[in-house]
Amino acid sequence: MLSDKILTRLSSGKDHLDSEISTGTITVDPKLKKPPLYRVILLNDDYTPMEFVVYILQSFFNMNQEKATQVMLAVHQHGKGVCGIFTKEVAETKCSQVLNFAKENGHPLACDIEPVDED
Repeated sequence: MLSDKILTRLSSGKDHLDSEISTGTITVDPKLKKPPLYRVILLNDDYTPMEFVVYILQSFFNMNQEKATQVMLAVHQHGKGVCGIFTKEVAETKCSQVLNFAKENGHPLACDIEPVDED
């Protein structure tokens, strides 16, 4: 009889454990989306000296002399040149800095940003 009581307790304890529904937390890593990117472009004009454009590219976009000269020639020959590709906030800031610096130095240099197509 005593062994029947022990078996009953053990089996009822086991049944109790089997019938419990265990709950847990599922951790899902969020998929981070890359921010949209923008090109900073310089636009050609007939008044801003080429040397000033090179200086802008070296100062604000950390280009070496050779790269800055290549971009300046693209601006001069094709009407515009890409200074760099950045997130929107950085592109807007760099564009604003270039425009302010050009204005402070009496040059009508135009700068703009355009979205990079994501394919």
